[in-house]
Amino acid sequence: MSAARKAVVLLSGGLDSTTTLAIAFRDGYEVSAITFRYGQRHEIEVNAARQIAQRMGVTHHVIAEIDLRVFGGSALTSAIAVPKDRPAQGLAQDIPITYVPARNTIFLSFALAQAEVSGSNDIFIGVNALDYSGYPDCRPDYIEAYQRMANLATKAGVEGHRLTIHTPLIDLTKAETIQLGLALGVDYALTISCYDPSPAGEACGHCDSCILRLKGFAEAGRRDPIRYRAPA
Repeated sequence: MSAARKAVVLLSGGLDSTTTLAIAFRDGYEVSAITFRYGQRHEIEVNAARQIAQRMGVTHHVIAEIDLRVFGGSALTSAIAVPKDRPAQGLAQDIPITYVPARNTIFLSFALAQAEVSGSNDIFIGVNALDYSGYPDCRPDYIEAYQRMANLATKAGVEGHRLTIHTPLIDLTKAETIQLGLALGVDYALTISCYDPSPAGEACGHCDSCILRLKGFAEAGRRDPIRYRAPA
């Protein structure tokens, strides 16, 4: 019997990355996960990722410590207000202040290092090109370019062990992602998507991420199981 293929999954603790983790398991991979504590205001997602990894049986989970606050430039890493109550239909029209400069490039570079060390030729990331908030590093052409670079820049790549970056959610709506995750047994009550949660972990219900999440659950005909902050 051949050994299981190995994959590195970027796990933020959010809805998309948790669904992506379930897909990697479904597809028969031996999974290691990597989560980032990068100075984000919604650091509660790190604890969510830890619980998700334990619940779903991830045997190797790295929590990488970096600090993108030294650069700032984002409402997630500096003292800039998180936008609230933007119309859902307009969220992909511009690049919002919650965009963290170079974040996915940095995250994928860490995942690439983990893949090389662990002997994995596969990286899974839960980016999406439909229900996303205008982020340039969630687009298919970016992922394709990064994959080409990775296969030129690594020992594994030049020795013929080609890396593949899997983006299983790239063409799915949030509702389709939720439906797929539920079919795979994902417990979305463990996840957190909010950019500005309360100290108790309650989602705000008004940031871009909450709006897209709530829209997705509504379109899927399901109730979002996480806690939301009570109206003031």
